[in-house]
Amino acid sequence: MTSDPIPPSLRARLAGLRIVPRRAAGRGGIGLHASRSRGAGLEFAQYRAYEPGDEPRQIDWKLYGRSDRFFVREAERESPLRLWILLDASASMAQADEARPDWSRFDAARLLAACIAEVALRQGDAFGLIVLHDGGLGLVPADGGLRQRDRLRLQLQALVPGRAFPSGARLSPVWERIGSDDLVVAIGDWFDDNAVALLEKLAAAGREVVALQLLTVEERDFPFRDGRRFVDPETGEALLGDGPALRAGYLERFGEAQRALRARFDAAGIRFASAALDAEADAVLQPLFGPQAPGRGR
Repeated sequence: MTSDPIPPSLRARLAGLRIVPRRAAGRGGIGLHASRSRGAGLEFAQYRAYEPGDEPRQIDWKLYGRSDRFFVREAERESPLRLWILLDASASMAQADEARPDWSRFDAARLLAACIAEVALRQGDAFGLIVLHDGGLGLVPADGGLRQRDRLRLQLQALVPGRAFPSGARLSPVWERIGSDDLVVAIGDWFDDNAVALLEKLAAAGREVVALQLLTVEERDFPFRDGRRFVDPETGEALLGDGPALRAGYLERFGEAQRALRARFDAAGIRFASAALDAEADAVLQPLFGPQAPGRGR
């Protein structure tokens, strides 16, 4: 049995979250999502002629008494979702704040992934994990249940960030695994254009994509009050500068970059939320999966 990465207080707050896709396609089983498929369900949809293999309990016996023919009642079936957690494991995800060096962006991403899996488990949905780094793709095939949750937790516990984001040739398993009716929840910093382009391509191919961005507090606020040597964790490029002198220009450029990123995701139809490492996990998920999230209504 794996250790539970979710503190009890956080677990209690997750009860208010629900993962609701913009569209739901039918699959077998009973879940929380309205489906286009027909079967045994709660809301009547139509009658059809009885076929061998249909369950006798679906036959409308009153209609048989009037017509002397067997008809089956069909209903809109409530159907589980298949959800993929897409996790950026490139080097920039290992970045932490000076005030809290033991809590990196990647630590926060792993906790968010565990929380999303917990919500999916509670809903009866299938969920899987795809980890993206230049050393190859880590994969937990989509499935449901407590054992699947434990498999995903074990994978998350063992993960460490790699170097760069994977090249296009290494991304083929993403396309092989993620079906057209699946929901993708992608977690990363989304500073790499190749990473953003992958989400755009998934959305253009008909996949529903949700993007969660994790920022350090220092990226958001640029609080430096002394001279600094800033190093890109993936390229190794360095910049020397005075914190106070650079702050205004940095914040302006950072704001422009964030607005441009949001515009790209909006244009692709990708739901997007951004948060820094000082936010609680449930607060990060609330804009997308809370009571007021887009698509939450039925």
